[in-house]
This record gives sequence, C-alpha cells and structure tokens, in this order.
Amino acid sequence: MSIPQSGGGPVERPEQLAEWLERGCKPAAEWRVGTEHEKFGFLTDSRLPLPYGGGRSVLTVLEGVAAQGWERVHEGEALIGLRRGRASISLEPGGQLELSGAPLRHIHETAAELDAHLREVHAVADPLGIGFLGIGAAPEWTHAQMPVMPKGRYRLMTGYMDRVGTHGTQMMYRTCTVQANLDFASEADMVQKLRVCLALQPVATALWASSPFFEGRPNGHRSWRSRIWRGLDDARTGMLPFVFEEGMGFERYVQWVLDVPMYFVYRDGRYIDALGQSFRDFLAGRLPALPGEVPTLSDWADHLTTVFPEARVKQFIEVRGADSGDRPHLLALPAFWVGLLYHQPSLDAAWDLVKGLDAGTREGLRIAASERALQGEVDGVRLIDLARAALDLAEEGLRARAAAGIPDERPFLAPLRASVETGRVQADELLARYQGEWQGDLSRLYEECRL
Repeated sequence: MSIPQSGGGPVERPEQLAEWLERGCKPAAEWRVGTEHEKFGFLTDSRLPLPYGGGRSVLTVLEGVAAQGWERVHEGEALIGLRRGRASISLEPGGQLELSGAPLRHIHETAAELDAHLREVHAVADPLGIGFLGIGAAPEWTHAQMPVMPKGRYRLMTGYMDRVGTHGTQMMYRTCTVQANLDFASEADMVQKLRVCLALQPVATALWASSPFFEGRPNGHRSWRSRIWRGLDDARTGMLPFVFEEGMGFERYVQWVLDVPMYFVYRDGRYIDALGQSFRDFLAGRLPALPGEVPTLSDWADHLTTVFPEARVKQFIEVRGADSGDRPHLLALPAFWVGLLYHQPSLDAAWDLVKGLDAGTREGLRIAASERALQGEVDGVRLIDLARAALDLAEEGLRARAAAGIPDERPFLAPLRASVETGRVQADELLARYQGEWQGDLSRLYEECRL
C-alpha cells in the first residue's frame, strides 16, 4: 500500500479533483509502464513470517538495502520504506515487501529493475537465512502469526476492516499481488482503457492465480487472494459497473471516490483517524476529524489510494487483479497489459472482445476465475477462450512496438502462452505437486515459490 502522497495545495474548487486526474494525460511518446510486486518474507529455518524488528527482520532487510543507495523513509522513529529516484520500497501491513518500480520505457528495463532489486535484497537476506515467497496468499500462516508493521495507516485500517467486511484483515496481512501502472492520452483514452482493464481483470486473475492454499491446506480456489477481495469492503472494491455507462469520465470517477468513506488524514507525520467520514464534508470544511479545514490535493491523492477496485485511476491506470508469482509471471503482467493498451488496434480489438459482456457476466467471470482459473465459464463465456484471444492481441501489440524500434517484448509472454495451451496456471501446478510428489507437505512450497 501507498506511502503518503504529495499532490499539491488546498482544494479551492471541486473541479480541481477531476483536473488533478486529468493532469496524468500525456502523448503516446511519453507513455511508460511501472510495475509493483509484493512478496512474503520468511525465516528459512522455521518458515515463520519475518518480524519487523530483531536480528533477522524486515528492519534488517530495509537497512541493508538502504546501504546500497536508497533514501530512508520514516514514520516517526520507524523505518517504513525506501526511495531511489522514482522507485520505492514499502511495507504491506504484514511485512510483505513491495517494490514500486519506476515508470520505464519497456519490459526489458522492467526486467533489469526487478533483477537489480532481487540482487540487493538477496545480498542482505541470504546470509541471514531470510527468504521471500512469490505467491498470492500466505500458504500456512494464521492471522495470529502475522507481524504488524509500525504504520499508523494500518493501525486505523485493521479495526475498521472487521466492521465493513469479512476478509479485510486477510487481504492486509496475508496476500501479495503484482500490478502494472499504465498511461493514457486523454479522457476518452482513459475510459476505453479502464473499461478493457476492468472487463479483462478476470483473465488476469485466472492467468496469474497462485494462491490455492491457506492456513495449511487447499482452500478450494485457484486464487484465494481474489476471493478475499470479494469479502473486503463493497464500498471501495469491485468491478465498477458505472464505468461502462454513458457519461463515464474523470468527473464520474471522482463522484464515485467521493462516496467512498475515508480512512485518515495525514498531517505532520501522523495519521488522523477519519474512519467512515466523508470527503464531501471535508470539501465543505465539515470533517469531524479536522473541523474547519479543507483538503489539500495531497489529501485527495491519499484518499485515491484507499479505493481498491479491480482497476483504478490515479494519474495513470492501475491493473490490480493478479496474484504475485515467480519472476516470469512478475514480468509477464506488464508485458500483457502494455501489449493490449499501448497499440490502438489491439486496444480496439480488446474492447470489441468484451463490450458485449454485461455487469453480471463480468462479475461471474471474476468469481469463476478465483475458483477455477482458466477452467472457469459463465453463460457460455470460457475464460480460457477469452485469455487466448486477449493474449493474441497483446502479442500483436508487442509485435507492433518491436517494429517501431522497441526491443522485442514478446518473449515475456511465454508463461501465459504455456498456460493457455495447457489450461494450467501456477495454482494448478502447485496443487498437482501437493497432491503428488509433495504428499501433502507444504514445506516444499517455500523452495518452489522462492523469489
């Protein structure tokens, strides 16, 4: 999750909220891709989650990586993250380590960034007997076993989650994802891309599904992480049916976000409890947490990080439906979306592929992807067929980029091509090993899924 945002000065007109989003528009020549991935730290001898403090800890890893050229980010006295250029390393609530990569030109640069990050982490972690898992959900750990990171944002959210849903703390402490951040040229381009991204999130959930275990046993899903998101907080999650309606644009998205209850306001290095309060009241100077104050654009940027739909808009689009995974899958995600979204013929064809799906079918596919991955089907729409067609379009988009001089990114799609040819994803392979050669021993997973 995000570190505090820097968005700008006071909001003096409501129109500034949509204008802030619109400032993300940029010409195609300036489009970049940023990749974010999370991973679980664990102690290799005990397989227990990595605590925040101590000789073998999250803190030790952060300090060791910081010494390799990163700026430290503190909340009070606690080290909670690192920055270098436009990249950052942050902590999820249960100590999951997240790399938020810089906006880069192509996936070969993304691969170099990922590999450099993993080298820096391993240089610190390996001698200490610390490993990292690339998987969508913690396979064995209970909630009681999870450490709690010293971040005010997470303290506020933890109690609130139990009041608004059934799975919120599972999401916070025991899941990991991989995401891509992508640019748009205009409001119309944002709308088309967001619609395609939302409609195809079930395909991403299926192709990247890697969380078939939870609390030490199979959980009945290929992506338990995706199942968790359906039981979190209906006010701020989901497939956003309004995006597919007439009149969608920056302002319509703003109105939805304004209706999402607040978590906090960040002031002077601390998080002020605004749980359940209204950003609309904040705009009017009537926020109970800060009577008489109006928000800044930084407050708006912070509030935008507290909505969690399957794809969301900031000054770029985030695609959010995938489980974390192994290195090939971490790189395949940005390749897939760049191929679909950054080549207009592929984007148009992708919209043609999904524009006939109604809200019920899109939601049904989301559920089917969580449960059965590529074997899911709703109303005659098979996820494996949708995935194959989308993958073909992504490959065509990357082929066009290569013809325009971008280093060929199509090899990064290889793990996805293997999945649509076999119908099996990471979760299927893990379940097969668990039921076969592992003989029900999940300790084998920690080496299998180690990044």
